[in-house]
Amino acid sequence: MGNLLSIGEILIDFIPQQKGIALKDVISFERVPGGAPANVAVAVAKFGGNASLITKIGEDAFGDFLLEQLEEAGVSTDKILRTKEANTGLAFVSLRENGERDFSFYRKPSADLLLEDTEINAEWFNRGDILHFCSVDLVESPMKQAHIKAIQSAKDRGGIISFDPNVRLPLWDDPQECRNTILKFIPMAHIVKISDEELEFITGIADEQKAIASLFNGDVKLVVYTKGAKGADLFVQNKKYSSAGYEVEVEDTTGAGDAFIGGFLSQLLNHNADQGNLEVIAGEHCKDILAFANASGALTATGKGAISSIPSKEQVLQLIR
Repeated sequence: MGNLLSIGEILIDFIPQQKGIALKDVISFERVPGGAPANVAVAVAKFGGNASLITKIGEDAFGDFLLEQLEEAGVSTDKILRTKEANTGLAFVSLRENGERDFSFYRKPSADLLLEDTEINAEWFNRGDILHFCSVDLVESPMKQAHIKAIQSAKDRGGIISFDPNVRLPLWDDPQECRNTILKFIPMAHIVKISDEELEFITGIADEQKAIASLFNGDVKLVVYTKGAKGADLFVQNKKYSSAGYEVEVEDTTGAGDAFIGGFLSQLLNHNADQGNLEVIAGEHCKDILAFANASGALTATGKGAISSIPSKEQVLQLIR
């Protein structure tokens, strides 16, 4: 079975103790580990896979805390570098009554953005591995170039590339720059995971079917279209596979999408997917793969924070049954 390597940010999410109020009115916060690429790595590790995170963190107390959290979750930390040049990133979150979020980020720059392409080792990647990335760390920085090096290295050595744009507009000076950057990286991926809230913004196309079709560009073989509580659709080889979501009591949606794609990728790893058989594996096992992914995301939304709320494999299988 291959490994999951996730590249990008890990940071501290400060989650409010109170729901339904504006961020400026929040009195107290709870510190929890976060960052979408890190969340995905933790999900894969909790589901029984081998997972690593490629990033850089500050030589500070928050960095120490995040390393401990990853190690406790079973994520390999040997590809995480540390620096004194910037601090570990922070994100302050406000929660609406329905569990949806608003963000305020402190990272100009944060340590993760300082990872350089020369610090990426091509020998980290092997056939059957999956490299996963998001868009938060694709702002103009050394880390953007590190992504390009990692993607090409993984692809050259037979790895699968997975991209979840995970749009966070407050981190970009211009929404159009965010959109253009995402569109540049989509053709580099074999798997694109996109939400119903992001589809029109990214593609510029209002019609859902046409928008999804436009994503099949470059190396893209699978498009995973998530619809929150309504489940998800998988598009592969001109076919559409639909799945229903699971009804749960939502506490906090932070990390739910990451747990979803973590569950999805863990199942591909279980089936020994590679560049050559990816479409066949996804088509043959779509029902089970999507059920596992939906349950992973749903259970994560029942807790506070991301990493701390990702369920165990046993909990996911129990919900599916």
